[in-house]
Amino acid sequence: MIKIGQGIDVHAFHNSGEQQQYVVLAGVHIEHSHSLLAHSDGDVVLHALADALLGALAMGDIGQHFPDTDANNAGLDSRILLRYVYGKILEAGYVLGNADMTIMCERPKIAPYNQAMRDNIAADLQVDVSNISVKATTSEKLGFTGRQEGIMASAVVLLTPKPV
Repeated sequence: MIKIGQGIDVHAFHNSGEQQQYVVLAGVHIEHSHSLLAHSDGDVVLHALADALLGALAMGDIGQHFPDTDANNAGLDSRILLRYVYGKILEAGYVLGNADMTIMCERPKIAPYNQAMRDNIAADLQVDVSNISVKATTSEKLGFTGRQEGIMASAVVLLTPKPV
């Protein structure tokens, strides 16, 4: 039986002063005037994707697997989180068919980094890059993303049983 999951994640921007002047999206460091406020690296794309994977098999969410109350998760690289989650999917007897992510923000512009994002995700999930879609949209200056107060990402995945 195929399984479908969806995930959404949001992180607010904050001015980190002279320190971190970038955001991390799908494992790609992108220079930006603000960083994302988060317990981990704030990678909204990989967080939404991990939640979609977990949701497809009713395995909870990343907050249950990586609580922000655990100091060991502070600054965690979300690619590590994603690989852990995908290991759980494989253990349950499923593999990724495809994944489709949408990033919602006015800035930074996503197009120059799209292929690198797809490559990272494909590598971490052990699939061909043709099975990974990353796209972006603005909210036409409406809402918190339109006011450039943060970034939102959504993800949808299709899981299929492992071939025997």
